Amino acid sequence: MSDPNDDWDPTGGDPTDDDFDAPTITCQRCDQHWDLSKEFDELGVGNHAIEQFALDHKRHTGHFPDDVRTWRAACRNCPETAERLASDAATRWAETHARHTRHEVEIRHARSDETTVVTDESE
Repeated sequence: MSDPNDDWDPTGGDPTDDDFDAPTITCQRCDQHWDLSKEFDELGVGNHAIEQFALDHKRHTGHFPDDVRTWRAACRNCPETAERLASDAATRWAETHARHTRHEVEIRHARSDETTVVTDESE
């Protein structure tokens, strides 16, 4: 499960050039868009600005902005689920849940039909 495109990083790295234009995030559900200049200039979150904004947006509205696709881990035995922006975070949650509950957990990316099943390794 180590596809180089696994983790969501739309910025392509740190902005280092003076002509850098901060990205704009849109959300059709909210009918709004945001320029992330403040996040880059004042808050200093660099290439994590979009990820942090997406997480904050989800926390405040209950949904992610447009074009953000997440990794989803869902237990096959109970209603527990997790939604993460990075594959390793979803995998870590799935492995922890499987280890503590001995349940199978299915991991799926929103941009793909491919799934991975995580089981308790100690069995």
